[in-house]
Amino acid sequence: MSDGKLAGQFFDAAIDLLQRVRDEETQSITAAGTLLADTVTGGGRLFAFGAGHSSLAAQDVVYRAGGLALMNLLAVPGVVGVDVMPATLGSALERVDGLATAVLDSSPLRAGDALVIISLSGRNALPVEMALHARALGVKVIGVTSVAYATETRSRHSSGTYLRDHCDLVLDSKIPIGDATLTLDTIPAPFAPASTVVTSAILQAVMATAAGTLAERGIEPPLLRSGNVDGGHEWNARVMDEYGDRIFYQQ
Repeated sequence: MSDGKLAGQFFDAAIDLLQRVRDEETQSITAAGTLLADTVTGGGRLFAFGAGHSSLAAQDVVYRAGGLALMNLLAVPGVVGVDVMPATLGSALERVDGLATAVLDSSPLRAGDALVIISLSGRNALPVEMALHARALGVKVIGVTSVAYATETRSRHSSGTYLRDHCDLVLDSKIPIGDATLTLDTIPAPFAPASTVVTSAILQAVMATAAGTLAERGIEPPLLRSGNVDGGHEWNARVMDEYGDRIFYQQ
């Protein structure tokens, strides 16, 4: 495979998924960006959550050059990434009933805020319960998930429902069951997952829409600049000073 055939096939698969999202989810992405802009305008705070590898897309929009400074990571100990040992513990915690409620009740989230919940399958107890409880608190919930899982797998939450069933808006990543995009006769399992690429692109599209919507309303979007660009640190200090009461990753 030294000719790069598999690499090209993966890029083609990822591009196909991105094109599907662009063609089929633009209306939902626009609505999600508008919801975030409405939240900022109304004085609310923005949060993102993902467990396991879904956390990568959540982290990608927090404290990011070119991103909204108001986006905060809602962290659940043990499930944010593969830094927990053993790594399988994170997967087990996603199935624990009551964990999401305990996290939300001790978090800064309040009515009027917005929470983006990222879960590829949307079937585990943690994202389902988080969406349920967040909405009960008066928080707007945007779910980013693969809707296909809700039709081809069994929910692991006691309600029998999925993340998509408890959101104000749902963004479908179109990722196939199992995530992997490629197969080969000589390899016994599918490989080359694309969920991180696609989910991150979806969220950056949402952030871009939110920034543009705020600008259309005559409000300067609270954007961060790269600290590696001259004047970047000074710019960011001004934004964080102005919006410090809604930025939690610096407290």
